[in-house]
Amino acid sequence: MKPETRRTLVSFLIELLVYTIGIVIYFFLVLHFLSDWLEHLSKENIKLYAIVALALILGQAVILEWVTTFLFRLLRGRSE
Repeated sequence: MKPETRRTLVSFLIELLVYTIGIVIYFFLVLHFLSDWLEHLSKENIKLYAIVALALILGQAVILEWVTTFLFRLLRGRSE
């Protein structure tokens, strides 16, 4: 295997691991801290619930992207 291919594969596996850990942690944090409030919100105001759910999804994506970019800068000295 070529060194560049190996480096790309290792980078991909690290990113996949970081995303997996981040998603699991995020899921359990939201489930633990916001589940009752989100359930109440979904019954009382479905439009606001949809907006909050989308904001949570977008927030998760932005934070995970920031974390992986930061890790790659540490590991490789530049952003992927």
